[in-house]
Formats: sequence, C-alpha cells, structure tokens
Amino acid sequence: MASSDRFVKFAGFNLAWLIGVILFGAWVRITGSGAGCGSHWPTCNGEIIPRIERVETIIEFTHRLTSGACGILGLILIGWAWARFGARHMATRAAIVTLFFVIFEGLIGAGIVLKSLVEDDSSVARAVVVALHLVNTLVLTGAASGVVWWGAGRPSLRFSGARGALKWWLLAALLGIIAVSMTGAITALGDTLFPSALRLGPQLWTDVRADMGADQHFLVRLRAVHPVVAMLAALLLILVGDRARFDGASPSLRRGAGAMMVIVIAQVLLGIVNIALSAPGWMQLIHLLVAKILWLVTLVTFALSLTEGQDPAEPAGEP
Repeated sequence: MASSDRFVKFAGFNLAWLIGVILFGAWVRITGSGAGCGSHWPTCNGEIIPRIERVETIIEFTHRLTSGACGILGLILIGWAWARFGARHMATRAAIVTLFFVIFEGLIGAGIVLKSLVEDDSSVARAVVVALHLVNTLVLTGAASGVVWWGAGRPSLRFSGARGALKWWLLAALLGIIAVSMTGAITALGDTLFPSALRLGPQLWTDVRADMGADQHFLVRLRAVHPVVAMLAALLLILVGDRARFDGASPSLRRGAGAMMVIVIAQVLLGIVNIALSAPGWMQLIHLLVAKILWLVTLVTFALSLTEGQDPAEPAGEP
C-alpha cells in the first residue's frame, strides 16, 4: 500500500510538472523568446550548452531543459507502473500514452523552431500549430491524470451502462473545452503579436467592430471568436453541472460537478478581467492555468459518471 501511495504521489507530481512546463511554454511565447536558441533544435544556437548572451536564450533553453525532464519523468513513470501493476494495468497503459504525447509535444515544439514559427511570425501556419499544440497538451494532461486515477485503484471507465444522458452531456462539455482552448490559443497569439486595444465600457462594441474590419490582420479579426465560444461553452458546463448535482448522482459526482461550475464561473470572470487589462502576460498565464484545472476537473467528473455504481476495488487491468 505504501508503494502504491508513493506511486500516486509521483504520478501527481508528474502531472503538476507537465502543467508547469505548459505554462512555461506560454511564457516563452509571451516574452517572444521562441527564437532564443535560433532556428536550431535540439541544440541551442548550434551548441549543446549555449553561451548566454540574451534573456530570450535563457528562457528558451530553460524551457527546453524542463521539457526534456518530462521525458525522463515519463520513462520513470512507465517503469514504476510496469513493476508495480504489470503491463496490462490501465495505469501502465496511461503512462505509456502520456510519454507518447510528451514526445509528440516535443516534435511540435521542434517543428515550430525549425520552421521559424516564432517571435513576430503571424502566419496561418503558426495559428494552426499553436491550436494543435494546445489540443495536444489537453490530451497529454488527460493521460497523465489517468495514471493518477488508475494508480489510486480507481475502476476502469465503462461507457456502456453509465449514467443515462449525463455522460453524453459531460462528453459534450469536454469537447466544448477543447473548442474554447483552440480559439483561446489563437486569441492569445493575436494578443501577443497585436496587443489588444479593447476596453470594457460603452465603446467596447465600437472597438470590436474595428477589430473585425477587413483591413485588420486575421488574428485580430479572430479575436472576437474566442469570447463567444467561451460563453457558449461556459453555459453548457453550468447546465451540465447543475444537472449532475440534482440528478440523483453520487456525492463524489455531485462534488465534481459543483467544482466544475465554480471553476467555470471563475474562468469567465478572469476572461473579463483579461479583456479589461488588455491581456497582459501574467493574466494570460493565470487564465491558462485555470483552463487546465477546469479541463482536469471536468475530465474527472466525466470519469466519475462512467464509474458510478462500480466497485472502487475492481481491477483496472482491462479497459
């Protein structure tokens, strides 16, 4: 039992580390440090250990080091899960999936550097890649949370026979978060390259119409899409959470739904503050962090809806 507890704590640390690296990656974008190592990868300015001549080099090189540590942690996680639970256990499988998406995340990062989709690049290609980058982080953190879930002895997820329509609504909520995250990544890129001039107040709609003008860059025109998608997704999450809380659900499912509702309301308020402050870098990081927390809480709530009524001690060796 003590070994299992240590494994779960390590898996939780791995998940927290991944989120930290994701936030650090956003900081690289915000500070324009993506070219801090030039167009070289995996070396930095053609060197294994670069000469530090710019702050941007420190930021980018540190990000690469912390990202590389994700691979090391992933290998340890697989080895520990394999030794502790066996190859067929869901915790081991989730650990393998986690490492796969860590590698894929690294390849996306390498592509961004090698194709020079950094600094002031405002191409469609960069917008597509940052959206893909964000979706990959959602899958990655979802897989990492699965290691924690099954490592703690939670039962396998069974879609058939799960709670009525609630499972479908929660799945829709997860898809909504993905859509919001994709538009949010593109909006954050636009806010970095073209600082927002939107102001809350009577002149807001005038500013929005100006941003939507045909003479504006496409990243500026797309800036209005994210708030609309976010509000629709927030409404869906609140309705789903309310249904889960008053639909005869178990206490754990009700708690998950309640937490989901509180976090989504907080996230909407943070979005409003972000607009009011013209999207400063530190506020973008807070907004991104809460988005990751909302994703994980919604994911856990969805998992609870798929395991409700099952024996918590049921083996998780088979999917």
